Amino acid sequence: MNGAIALKQYQQVGVHGAVMDASPHRLIQMLLDGAITRILAAKGHMQQNNISKKGEQIGNAISIVEGLKSSLDFEKGGEISVNLDALYEYIGRTLLKASAENNTDLLDEAGKLLGQIKQGWDSIDPNLAL
Repeated sequence: MNGAIALKQYQQVGVHGAVMDASPHRLIQMLLDGAITRILAAKGHMQQNNISKKGEQIGNAISIVEGLKSSLDFEKGGEISVNLDALYEYIGRTLLKASAENNTDLLDEAGKLLGQIKQGWDSIDPNLAL
C-alpha cells in the first residue's frame, strides 16, 4: 500500500472516531469548520482554474450547509432557527452563484458568514448547549 493511501485511510479513521465521540455541540463546530475549509479550498482551485476541483469543493460546502440547515430545531430554536434557516439558504445560493460566475468575492462572503456563525457557536458553553 502506498504511503498516501495509508495516510488518507488513517485520517478517515481519525475523523470517524472524532465524529463518533463528539457531542452535538462539537458536531456543529466540526461541520462549520468543514464548510469553511471547503470554501477556502474551492477559492484556491478557482484561482488555479481547476474547474472540477472547484466544483467538487463547492458542492461539498453546499452539502454541509444543507446538513446544518436540516439539523435546525424550529420548535426549540424559535426565531434563532428561523434566522439561521434563511442565512443558510442565502449562503447556499451565494455558493452556487460563486461557482457559476467563478467569483472569489462571493466565496469570501459565504465563508465570512459561516465564520461569524461559527464564532457565535464557539462562544456557547458546550456544557449548556443542546
